[in-house]
Amino acid sequence: MSDRGRKVALVTGAGSGIGRAAAREFARSGAAVAVLDIDASKAAETAEMIRKDGGEALAVTVDIADARSVQSAVERTVASYGGLDYAVNNAGMASHHRRLDQLSVDEFERVARVNLTGTFLCMKYELPLLRERRGGAIVNIASNGGLYAIPTAPAYVAAKHGVVGLTKVAAVDYAPDNIRVNAVCPGPTRTPGFEQVAAGTDMVARQEAITPLGRLATAAEAAAAAVWLCSDAASYITGIAMSVDGGRRA
Repeated sequence: MSDRGRKVALVTGAGSGIGRAAAREFARSGAAVAVLDIDASKAAETAEMIRKDGGEALAVTVDIADARSVQSAVERTVASYGGLDYAVNNAGMASHHRRLDQLSVDEFERVARVNLTGTFLCMKYELPLLRERRGGAIVNIASNGGLYAIPTAPAYVAAKHGVVGLTKVAAVDYAPDNIRVNAVCPGPTRTPGFEQVAAGTDMVARQEAITPLGRLATAAEAAAAAVWLCSDAASYITGIAMSVDGGRRA
């Protein structure tokens, strides 16, 4: 983080997994953190963890698929902390694995609404605040599915490709405002959600077998990449989609 006064960070989907790890890492770096999640109790848990570690945090309930909810959450962050410097847009949802012709229109639209439109809405209300600060950084948590195909995940892959596209356009459009916008594209990561899906299967072993580093990422490893991209150490990096996948894309 910069040492030019207290910074303010906002993290969506911060009630667990990568989002929780990112919120805690921002706090350790000295930022005040708005902890946003659709699950109020999970957001409160993360905020309490940060406070117990000596940091400052605000728990905010948000549904990123709803424009008014996003606007209200961002406004509450500003009312509490006076502005915004960094945002990690992590909230999203998985989709059931089935081929495109087997996918219902409702499911496709729901996955796109949360993963793509939700990221758009977050950026829509975050960017003006960063412009008021005359600079800042946004990191969107996409997926390696935003870079290449994941079989039988058409809605998820389409939405995450869209997140990468939004990231690149915003990086170009807001560079004159000294705002950097990047994406992190994790491979399979050992979050509570992943562990729940993998329970009782050989999924972890299969995924580790095709990962050059021989293991899956932790939530903290994916979060560290996002927080680093917001830091002054990454001051000349914008418009990238960074794989955090143990070498799988290589």
